[in-house]
Amino acid sequence: MQSSISQEALGQILSEARTYPGWLDQPVEDDLLRRLYELARWGPTSMNTQPMRLLFVKSTEAKKKLLQAVAPGNIPKVEAAPVTVIVAQDMAFHTRLRRMVPHMKDPESSFNGKQAYIEDTAYRNSTLQGGYLLMTARALGLDAGPMSGFNQEKLDALFFEGTSFRSNFIMNLGYGDPSSVHPRAPRFEFDEVCQIV
Repeated sequence: MQSSISQEALGQILSEARTYPGWLDQPVEDDLLRRLYELARWGPTSMNTQPMRLLFVKSTEAKKKLLQAVAPGNIPKVEAAPVTVIVAQDMAFHTRLRRMVPHMKDPESSFNGKQAYIEDTAYRNSTLQGGYLLMTARALGLDAGPMSGFNQEKLDALFFEGTSFRSNFIMNLGYGDPSSVHPRAPRFEFDEVCQIV
């Protein structure tokens, strides 16, 4: 049985963490992004499908390209962030399942010819993996600003043309500017949204 992590760690990851719209002018090194993925990848997915694919947008040229697909209200956030990661889903994830679940004889057969099931599995599990990525970023001392305010069709045409990848959401990463956050918004209480049956 595992013990709970410290209150300080819980605060850093959840209760004290904020979604930052503004960013300090401090770079995020590539080695840290590599470490971020190498830790986040261990989060579970159904049948070990691992459909998430990541594109870390850092260069000026790539940022300009990305901004073409970002909603107007999110442009200043993306411009200021040192990194914006496109969290995508591989719609051909099932073709790699023999490697991911070697104990199963024919794992891809569960998905062959079932496009709706493929799409549902890719979306659900890449979203789940994106959540792991956010929590891992916070655990490593980064701040995060996830968002869905972008034109998905345009973004996919710009970055994923000719691939089996489709964007899910985007997330700014870096070191948040504390002066940019609003007062903390409320959350529902347990009894308002939870039941134990």
